[in-house]
Amino acid sequence: MSIRVLLADDQALVRAGFRKILEGDADIEVVGEAADGAEAIELARGLRPDVVLMDIRMPTLDGLAATRELAGGTDGPHVLVLTTFALEEYVYEALRAGASGFLLKDAPPDQLVAAVHVVNRGDALLDPAITRTVIVEFARSPARRELAVKLEELTEREREVFRLMARGLSNAEIARELVVSEGTVKTHVAHILLKLGLRDRVQAVVYAYESGEAQAGR
Repeated sequence: MSIRVLLADDQALVRAGFRKILEGDADIEVVGEAADGAEAIELARGLRPDVVLMDIRMPTLDGLAATRELAGGTDGPHVLVLTTFALEEYVYEALRAGASGFLLKDAPPDQLVAAVHVVNRGDALLDPAITRTVIVEFARSPARRELAVKLEELTEREREVFRLMARGLSNAEIARELVVSEGTVKTHVAHILLKLGLRDRVQAVVYAYESGEAQAGR
């Protein structure tokens, strides 16, 4: 089945460019376009896209608020934030709002197509430089006790996998680290996301730092 994508950007030419790039991939279908955050929410509820490409600076309702509304739970679309601004607060707030990834608009076309595939399958999409920035920001905030308590539901092995996820390791890298099969890691990751009520690996990284389970420099 094709990946259903909704475009949300206040510039018609930008949306047209994204549509042309994405529809060049046989596995991607652009199902709608929104000119602001409010329209994106309305269209997403009716069209039920798998991925929403979300701009941040839009009239009526900005992309951060729209992302918070669409991606706050576990059954909404994956939101890939696209912006011309690489400011720290945008990245941090977009991830806290539930975004599955963050990409600059000047990224090459093939990178945009790959990004849609990545977030659709529930993987994280963050440039290493952006990841370091976000970790530093999380390190400034005190750990939230209510999140730490819920980690007690994880088994000892799941907690090990959780900490490695927070370091940005892929399933294959975690498998090598723990000397287990990649299939076993996938099972652990699925259990972790289910127990903690998380949508994907990006939310898992956010949870790890906000709960204090992961700390910068550790």
